[in-house]
Amino acid sequence: MFKHIIKKSIEDAVIKLKIKPVDFVVEHPENEDFGDYSTNIAMVLSKKLKKSPMVIAEEITKNIKIESPISKIQVEKPGFINFWLEKTSLLSVLERIQNEKELFGKGNILKHKKIMVEYTDPNPFKEFHIGHLMSNTIGESLSRILYFNGGVVKRACYQGDVGAHTAKALWGLKKILAQNGKEIENLSRKPLREKIEILGKGYAYGAEKYLEDNVAKEEIDELNKAIYKKSDKDIMHLYNLGRKWSLDYFETIYKKLGTKFDYYFFERAVGEKGLLLVKDYLKKGVFEESAGAIIFKGEKYGLHTRVFVNKSGLPTYEAKDLGLPILKNEAFKYDLSIVVTGNEIADYFKVVLKALSIINPNLEKKTKHIPHGMLRLKEEKMSSRTGKVVTAEGLINRVEENIKIKVPDIETKELTPIVIGAIKYSMLRQGPGKDIIFDFKTSLSFEGDSGPYLQYTYARCNSILRNEKLDKGVTMSYAINKDEEKILKHIYKFPEV
Repeated sequence: MFKHIIKKSIEDAVIKLKIKPVDFVVEHPENEDFGDYSTNIAMVLSKKLKKSPMVIAEEITKNIKIESPISKIQVEKPGFINFWLEKTSLLSVLERIQNEKELFGKGNILKHKKIMVEYTDPNPFKEFHIGHLMSNTIGESLSRILYFNGGVVKRACYQGDVGAHTAKALWGLKKILAQNGKEIENLSRKPLREKIEILGKGYAYGAEKYLEDNVAKEEIDELNKAIYKKSDKDIMHLYNLGRKWSLDYFETIYKKLGTKFDYYFFERAVGEKGLLLVKDYLKKGVFEESAGAIIFKGEKYGLHTRVFVNKSGLPTYEAKDLGLPILKNEAFKYDLSIVVTGNEIADYFKVVLKALSIINPNLEKKTKHIPHGMLRLKEEKMSSRTGKVVTAEGLINRVEENIKIKVPDIETKELTPIVIGAIKYSMLRQGPGKDIIFDFKTSLSFEGDSGPYLQYTYARCNSILRNEKLDKGVTMSYAINKDEEKILKHIYKFPEV
């Protein structure tokens, strides 16, 4: 908006001085006493022209006409040119906001660019934990920012519906049902929440026995093969029910979080694609055989070796992540694919992307991995039903309890957005690469840098507007005071940001 006008004025002044164009910066000074905008053009030209930046700055300034939106220009040592905006121009921003409403600041730098954002990625048969909550929050925020800048954005979720975790969960579920003398049909009639609880117990039991009981380990490994090959009807019946329960449950969480996915990708389909790719490129020398498995020698590229097909002939996570971009691109021919995951797999992802760069360099170039840190609780008193991870639902419930203590008469429909706002804002107020400590006291505060405080401020502003019944429209002759001017000087920067 104003930035482009000021930059154009500087460029025109340089042309008048018969100086060749150079790259320079127009930005907001950290200290507001030095104006609304500042440029370094004089310093950039100083080396080129072998003249003092102060002299160059004065020459450029003389060739810039002071007119709307500029009210004042001033040169500061060692050669900055500072600009002040006129108050009527600031008021014009309010007029624009009234006309554009929620579209104010919407950009077009990504216009027509097709972007797929993959995030959350919980696995059926396992917990939806706070790591998934963090991935969802960051991925959803990115999706909205990219859309607001003109991108054609599609949201994707990649889920592990086959693999060792599935076999452990089903093995454990069978054992628990047998111990209680119950059939799966008894469980099918239960509410969804109870089904998920027993599924979680099944996984916890199977995962425990897999580590300490060799017989159980062999049974689970055989079960894993049977699930992959779909060779046992009874197991597949149990598998299909458990898979549906998990996916239905995840949808209840997505609804609370405000996310709706366009595409769902599953490991079974992705694994089949990845397995074919690895076998095909094994013949071409990209992969190697080693002790009955198929590996990618990452050391050749400064990385590390990873197994892409195991000794049982099954595709590993690596092979599946190799097949995933192929299926994504078939579903939605993207210009950019963003993948949001925890930073613990950053090195793993480098190996997969290196293999992809050899097989399909075009897709590798279009892929951007955004890793995030872990979400930790300041109060380590919470545990899941397995006792090992904090579930998303557990955190949401705990936040609800805390808010109810602060606001006893709050209604449920008012409670949910405050809870979700508190959790999301605590994650989004800092960079995605860092670990984040969730502190109940500061995150739920109605004062300071918190989600509930922002929501409260917004609600109070709306209440004032309703009660005062203020006239619509902005009068350009309105005399703004210093506080109003400070607020306007933040608001006008939004489209630039």
